[in-house]
Amino acid sequence: MHKIDVRKGMPSVQLTREEFDRRFKARFYDPIFEPLAPELAKIADAAWVSYDDYHKAPRTHPAGEGYADPAYQLSDEWRDASRAVEAAEAWQKDKASPSRILIVNGSSRSNQTCPGEMSKTYRLAEIAKSVIDDGGGYETELLDLSRLASEYGRVIYPCKSCVSTAMPLCHWPCSCYPNHAMGQTGDWMAEIYPKWVAAHGIMILCPVNWYQAPSSLKLMIDRLVCADGGNPDPTTTQGKDPALAKEIELKGWDYPRHLAGRVFSVVVHGDASGAENLRRILCDWLEDIGLISAGHLAAIDRYVGYYKPYATSHEDLDRDTSFQDEVRNCARALMQGVRQMHNGELKEPDRKLRDVRPK
Repeated sequence: MHKIDVRKGMPSVQLTREEFDRRFKARFYDPIFEPLAPELAKIADAAWVSYDDYHKAPRTHPAGEGYADPAYQLSDEWRDASRAVEAAEAWQKDKASPSRILIVNGSSRSNQTCPGEMSKTYRLAEIAKSVIDDGGGYETELLDLSRLASEYGRVIYPCKSCVSTAMPLCHWPCSCYPNHAMGQTGDWMAEIYPKWVAAHGIMILCPVNWYQAPSSLKLMIDRLVCADGGNPDPTTTQGKDPALAKEIELKGWDYPRHLAGRVFSVVVHGDASGAENLRRILCDWLEDIGLISAGHLAAIDRYVGYYKPYATSHEDLDRDTSFQDEVRNCARALMQGVRQMHNGELKEPDRKLRDVRPK
């Protein structure tokens, strides 16, 4: 048996009480909170205890039947998230369920906050949605990631890369959040995982930000790593025990692909460079996690207002009716792929082959 080696060596990040209070109270900077200073001091006292004693999951119950360790104190919030994923999976696999397509607006720009103008990506997503809605027989949902920047309380926390320690340490759905000790609550991914699971088709539209995906989209992509080999039973690793997780992985891990078999399409647009590269990155990622391309016309990268002023880019999109029609075709290709999948007609030549390198 390989000796389990868990590497340590990074400096402590534990805060002093004074620094904790400074950071905690910073969110109440508005003078409107000044009359509530005594109450806030009491809340800060309680928050310090939660932090110092590390109350990551303050409400737990025994995991119960169906888990490797029924006595393990499982987070109530994780259990709720897991049940939501299971319900979405059952709905998606029910032949009586209508075909559902999730449309992802991957732009962070919104007229509901600065910069005070809607994104071109949102317009393209609306074009795609109208085509699918008019097609009949499909349910559509628009996942608008711009709400991370414009809507109160919307947050996706960064992936902690548990996978890089051992795949079984990455739980499905993610158990890293919420973390009440750290004030990391309200994680939107708990709602986003079931949206992906319930979908038969996924359409991602996004702009290029510095040759890469916008930060809002990248946050979601990273947090979907648990869908590609994630462990559905946190009791096997006693929560986040890295040594246990390494031991399990070294005994053999089957890397379950929890989103495999769904169909995808991608639209990427830029104004100067990077569109083709980002389109390839997104398509490669989606195929790596087991999704199926809806075809050549379902993965496009284009430039809007190439090297023209940002200030007139919406007008450039107005004039580019060919790109708009290509987005419509992208949606139609996805619809056809989902229809074929629903009818059992979608053929995957490599479906029965064993993945030699499943990692």
